[in-house]
Amino acid sequence: MLLEINNLTKSFAGPEGRIPVLRGVDLSLGAGDTMALTGESGSGKSTLLHLVGGLDRADGGSIRLDGQEVTALDDRARAALRRGTVGIVFQQFNLIPSLSVAANIAFQARLSGRHDPAQAARLTAALGLTAQLKKYPEQLSGGQQQRVAIARTLAARPQLVLADEPTGNLDEATAAAVLDQMLELVTETGAALMMVTHSPGLAGRMQRRSHLSQGRLA
Repeated sequence: MLLEINNLTKSFAGPEGRIPVLRGVDLSLGAGDTMALTGESGSGKSTLLHLVGGLDRADGGSIRLDGQEVTALDDRARAALRRGTVGIVFQQFNLIPSLSVAANIAFQARLSGRHDPAQAARLTAALGLTAQLKKYPEQLSGGQQQRVAIARTLAARPQLVLADEPTGNLDEATAAAVLDQMLELVTETGAALMMVTHSPGLAGRMQRRSHLSQGRLA
């Protein structure tokens, strides 16, 4: 099993004490698996993705990813995990303003030692970005920036893709094309995909669907 989560808990400080967000989440995901994660706003979906990706620390429980206990890793080891094993598509894009679109797309792949110019060219063409390669993030629309962020993640060929509303800024046709590319990566490399989405159509294309409510998965 590529990803195993057991009894995961997380809370945040509030004006009247700790506010529980995750209350004992259990989840497993094998290589090649795809899962849609749904739930109301504030239900903890993004928190769960951040914990799996090593961007935050859990209060309790276990996250095992490719044989590593993520909750036991220090900051440096968690950063290495994100470079080599996990790819994250953020809602906020997080593109590097000083780099061109082409350099942004290649950035993560170069860090992981997996830069493949031919694959990058296929991704940019499939996502409609070929004409934008020499531009900089500030010259792009929000939807274009989102596609660049997705291409950057997929170009690194991670074992696990965590996508937080990856099509939120895209029209329906482009959203479908983006998901096509994510599913193609899963098929080609045996990667796993966990995607937060509010779209029933996109969720329906995933092998599994889990709903997060009151800090637990159903």
